[in-house]
Amino acid sequence: MTGTTDDGEGDGRDGILQNDPHRRVVRVGDTVRRPAAPWTPAVHALLAHLAAAGFPYAPRPLGFDERGREVLTHIEGEAGPAGWARIVDDAGLAAFARLLREYHEAVADFTPPPGAVWSAGPRPRAAGEIVCHGDFGPWNVVWREGRPVGLIDWDHARPAPARHDVAYALEYAAPFRDDAEAVRWLAHPGPPDRPRRIAHFCAAYGLPSADGMVDAVARAQRETTEVVRRLAAAGHEPQATWAAEGHLRELDDRVAWTLAHRHLCEPGDRE
Repeated sequence: MTGTTDDGEGDGRDGILQNDPHRRVVRVGDTVRRPAAPWTPAVHALLAHLAAAGFPYAPRPLGFDERGREVLTHIEGEAGPAGWARIVDDAGLAAFARLLREYHEAVADFTPPPGAVWSAGPRPRAAGEIVCHGDFGPWNVVWREGRPVGLIDWDHARPAPARHDVAYALEYAAPFRDDAEAVRWLAHPGPPDRPRRIAHFCAAYGLPSADGMVDAVARAQRETTEVVRRLAAAGHEPQATWAAEGHLRELDDRVAWTLAHRHLCEPGDRE
């Protein structure tokens, strides 16, 4: 979303990037300004690590402005709802998976600062875990000329097994949605071949097989629902509004869909 901000820069590059009443995100010149949260310091430590590791796709943290907003570098390109169409063909789907793998490689040796607070709560990184992006969907990838050039919106980063990010991404990349929704809203030209898409994503990411991924997706869906429920109960927005509007029931329904439509997502004949 674009428009004029009240930030006084006036260089023609300013605009509202997200005008959610609970999180107004604006562009000011070559920077993005976002409301800070309790987990912002931990996220900035993560982004600083990625910059030092040479990961080129994440915004760089630039501290805070006079209004207390976090300041990040702006990544030029196409993001948001347009991202769904970018992962429909095999090339875009593979690029999406490789981006996730590159992130996981870059973050593998990141040690969160002591007492780090994440959106899911304060939690140390356990053995065998990394700090996952936590919201690796096509809407959070920035695209230019058909290829990913950025990965944004790190608010849900948190320690978890790398497989959580993979399963979370596959919910949307497969997608784990009805055929009608995949065609009408997610830019698929016809009913998606979910088993083939899951296998293609996993191969591009570097997994030896896609075994167990349906259960992994259902598990990631449950974990995401619990995070939203905890944030809503603590009064964080927009999660509190989501809960008030019945969004938690929708998230529960997604788990039920995944388990009821296993036959659409695992190798074998579609019923």
